[in-house]
This record gives sequence, C-alpha cells and structure tokens, in this order.
Amino acid sequence: MQDLKDRLIAQALADGFDACRICRPWDVPQVAGRLAAFLESGAHGQMGWLAERSHWRGDPAALWPEARSVIMLAENYGPSHDPLEVLDQRDRAAISVYAQNRDYHDVVKKRLKRVGRWLIDAAAKSSSEAPEIKVFVDTAPVPEKPLGAAAGLGWQGKHTNLVSRDLGSWFFLGSIFTTLNLPADAAERDHCGSCRACLDVCPTNAFPASYRLDARRCISYLTIEHHGPVDEALRPLLGNRIYGCDDCLAVCPWNKFAQTAAEVKYHPRAELLAPRLAELAALDDAAFRALFSGSPVKRIGRGRFVRNVLYAIGNSGDAELRGVAQGLCDDADATVADAARWAVSRLD
Repeated sequence: MQDLKDRLIAQALADGFDACRICRPWDVPQVAGRLAAFLESGAHGQMGWLAERSHWRGDPAALWPEARSVIMLAENYGPSHDPLEVLDQRDRAAISVYAQNRDYHDVVKKRLKRVGRWLIDAAAKSSSEAPEIKVFVDTAPVPEKPLGAAAGLGWQGKHTNLVSRDLGSWFFLGSIFTTLNLPADAAERDHCGSCRACLDVCPTNAFPASYRLDARRCISYLTIEHHGPVDEALRPLLGNRIYGCDDCLAVCPWNKFAQTAAEVKYHPRAELLAPRLAELAALDDAAFRALFSGSPVKRIGRGRFVRNVLYAIGNSGDAELRGVAQGLCDDADATVADAARWAVSRLD
C-alpha cells in the first residue's frame, strides 16, 4: 500500500494538483460538536443547508461507512496581483480571486476523476477486486477543511480557513473517499502563533473570537449566500466588494510562500479584474448570464449581483454614479430597487 500511495501522489501532482495527503474518515471527531455549536448560535444565517444531513457533515465516516481512507488534494489558485489594491478604486468592483475566471468546481472535479480512475486501475492490477471511490469538491456534506488539516495539507487558521506552509491561503480542496486502506499522514499543527492579521483586517468584525466565524457578518456570506436586502448597518462596510472577500486570506503572512496559479483557468479574465461599477449595474439577466458563463458568480443570479453592485455604488462617494443608481430605483426586482434607492440616498 505504501508503494501504491507513493505512485498515487506522483500521479496527482502530474495531473495538476499541488499536494496530496491521506487521512481516515474518522480522524475529525471534533467536527460534530463544533458544527452543533455553530448551528445553535445561529451563526450560519440563511444557510439552512448546513443543518441538513448534519450527521454526515459532522461525521465523514457516516457519509460512506465502507470508506477506509480519504485522499485530500490541494490545488493552488494563487493570484499574481495584490487583490486588496482594487479596494481603493471606488468606481470599480472587487470580485474574489477565486471567481475571476472559471468555476473551480468543474476544474477540480475533472482532475479528481482522473486521479480516481488511475487509482482504481492501479489497485486492480495488484488485487483481484478493484477498490471503490467517491469524489467530492464542495458538493456534498463533507468537512473538507478539517479533513485537510487531519491529512496534513495545512491547519485551520484563526480565520477558519486552511493555511499551508507551502501554498499560503490560496488553494482549493478536493477529496477522494476510497475503500482502500492507504497509509495515513500526520496532521499539521497550528502555526498561527500570536498573529491576528486576519482577524484585525475584517471590515465587518465577523470573527467573535479566534477560530470562530459568524457568517452573518462575513462579506463572502452577505454577497453570495444572503438573500434579500442586507442589513443597512452592514452595507457601508462592504465597500466595493461585490462577490466574496479576500481580506483575511490576503493578509496572511504565510502567503510569502504562495505561488501564482499554474492553471490558466484561474488567471483573472481582464473584464473581471476591477470592472467598472457602472457597466455591471447596467447588466440585464441575459447580459449577466453571458458575462458570467462558466463562472461561480453566475449562480447568485442577476438580482443579487446587481444588489451588491448598487451597495458598492452607494459606498463609492462618486456623484457621477448617482444617475446609474437612480435608473434602477424602479427595477422589477424589489431588492435591487431597495439597493438603488439606498445608493441614491448615500450619494445625495
């Protein structure tokens, strides 16, 4: 099995992953209690799906009892630019680095399937019975970050995201559950020390304590998952962030070891790197779908997207954008119209 594991890692790297480590499905016993506390506090906001199938989400071993190993894989999407620079360009929009090109779900899943097929074929050559596998990339109730930490890919930092000594904060996770009993790796220990950079930079104070996130105040949640109008007290804190937020990732000191993504599908499209707010606000449904075809942004729909753009316009301080917001005050989408009226009042 050690030989098979060594060849598996080599194959995963050849297929485009940046790291590959192994853990057991039962290596994260702390998850169930933490998930229960998170849900009990209401910190998940409108993400009711987190409470669904929580017995699986809290216990990966229950998701597929036959599984004996979890192959955790990391794929780097590091930017070549400083994603915080656009925050000073108030007539332009800040879109999270991971969403500036192709949807990572599609890219990573294809790689996972290739590696999975290789594993089945390689194992079958040395056994009369081929192993079974299941692949996941943020598509099932799998606690990927705790499993990644248990496998040694990194550790969950004070911002709750996974941090790697080799990749910094910029990497996607994918997992392959298998019936094979592969040798497991040691978990990574916490290397945050006394650093508070990620906590202190958060514009909305979404971290009530180290290693705890209140999603209801998180800009990524507010701009992507939250339906309807955003609390007026929080709107000014969004700045020009219209889809996600990279602040807590970008300031992590471990990013000094991060590399620019090798996969060109993660390189930013020119039209999504600091696009003009006025142009985004003008998008109708068809134009929105065309612009974000193949992008993770597409799933939030034109209404929620333009709502976010209007909050950014209201925060811009740019009087020339008042007319753009005024033109949407009677939009058919009530949330868009509310955001437009708010933006006009701010610019007045």
